[in-house]
Amino acid sequence: MDYEKLSQEIIDLAGGRDNIAAFTNCMTRLRLDLVDQDQVDAATVKNLDGVLGVVPGQQLQIVVGPGHAARLRQAFADVSGLTPGAEVDASGQVQVRDVAAETRSKVKGHQTTSVHALFRHIGNIFIPIIPGFIACGLVTAICNIWKMIDSGVTTNPWFLVLVGMGGIIGAALNLITGHNTAKEFGGSPILGLIAGAVPYLSALGGIAATDSAPARLLQIPLFGNLSPALGGIIGVIATAWVFTVVEKFVRRHVPAALDLFLVPFVTLLVGAVACVFVIMPVSALAMKGINWLLIDFALERGGIFGGFLLSSLFLPLVMLGVHQGLTPIHAQLIADRGYTQLLPILAMAGAGQVGMALAVWAKTKNDRLKKIIKSALPIGFLGIGEPLIYGVSLPLFYPFITACLGAGFGGAFVALGMQIGGAFGATGMGVSGVLLTGLISDGKWLWYVGGLVVSYLMGFLLTYLFGFKEKMVERLG
Repeated sequence: MDYEKLSQEIIDLAGGRDNIAAFTNCMTRLRLDLVDQDQVDAATVKNLDGVLGVVPGQQLQIVVGPGHAARLRQAFADVSGLTPGAEVDASGQVQVRDVAAETRSKVKGHQTTSVHALFRHIGNIFIPIIPGFIACGLVTAICNIWKMIDSGVTTNPWFLVLVGMGGIIGAALNLITGHNTAKEFGGSPILGLIAGAVPYLSALGGIAATDSAPARLLQIPLFGNLSPALGGIIGVIATAWVFTVVEKFVRRHVPAALDLFLVPFVTLLVGAVACVFVIMPVSALAMKGINWLLIDFALERGGIFGGFLLSSLFLPLVMLGVHQGLTPIHAQLIADRGYTQLLPILAMAGAGQVGMALAVWAKTKNDRLKKIIKSALPIGFLGIGEPLIYGVSLPLFYPFITACLGAGFGGAFVALGMQIGGAFGATGMGVSGVLLTGLISDGKWLWYVGGLVVSYLMGFLLTYLFGFKEKMVERLG
């Protein structure tokens, strides 16, 4: 892709340099904040070489795909002479044609409750961490592969260096989560970082190990002897949020001359007390309940049936906008066990979409639909499923159902592997599809690959036999 040429063409069609107030990029799109959106020729922009789709509006979103967006942003800065936004929003996903943008917009339009707002906040906290998860996860994958090839490598200094690099995000996760939470809710990020560290103070563990008066004080009768650290990521988010509330309250009531001294001091003391005595014990009970429901009950007791339900219902959870709530669960499972059992099963949802797309491509005679699928399939195999979801299966509707059911069979297969071969999971987050193979723990990646194949196959068969008829193409408009 000639990024400089494309940048100049976009500037000309967007009404010129003076019509662009600001710009940035997300994972897959160049985003232009416009002075006057009526000056933009969006239809012509959509037809430029390298452009996969356009979402018009006061912020013009130009879809170019993962990898291209960041490079186009840099070229756009060089060509236009404008300074890009200081922060890059990584929340976007690929939308191959306007129908995908329209479908996504309709779905998001229904996600307006306070519950959806909560999960959007969670998404905003964790989405900026995803590049870190991917980087450390892939380093961990290299270590896993190296260890499978040479079991004696565990004493190799270079291997130990890689292991340490792969564990950086896990070791710093609570601090980063606290920092991002404070930033999300308008507090001081540094105080949020401190909030993430409070539950894990070594002194708290030392006190709890004695029978002194402070230790008895920490053992609140309502919660029993629950260590503050047991509240995990959920507790860190809640603690950082309370720090933010306290900070804003104190700032409103102290003289400006004392702001620098009193605000952070009082915030730390009050927030730490709330964290240790209330937030973390409650969060510990919540974490125990979630672990029981998703791991003990759904997977260990539910077995292949639980695996089928979890994987087949994951995309409907995405449609409801509540899937982001699982991100801190994955993170906490990785912190506690070294892997998340949920992710390999939920990843089957994307594989079912790939099988569905192959079936629609094989059956349809519509060139436009074939072109959409052809452009979206490669990244579908890599675990980026939104182009297929919003551009194909959801607008057609019935293929969405057969894709989910196909994913269910793959999830059942992975759950069977956990029953037969023992528990395993993904040692990192941020990747899915075939890329997740290298992150499967304990060398049990064949079960995961088998689940992908089953999902591809069942998504294809169910869609080909029951899920698609040519007349459905009319729904794409």
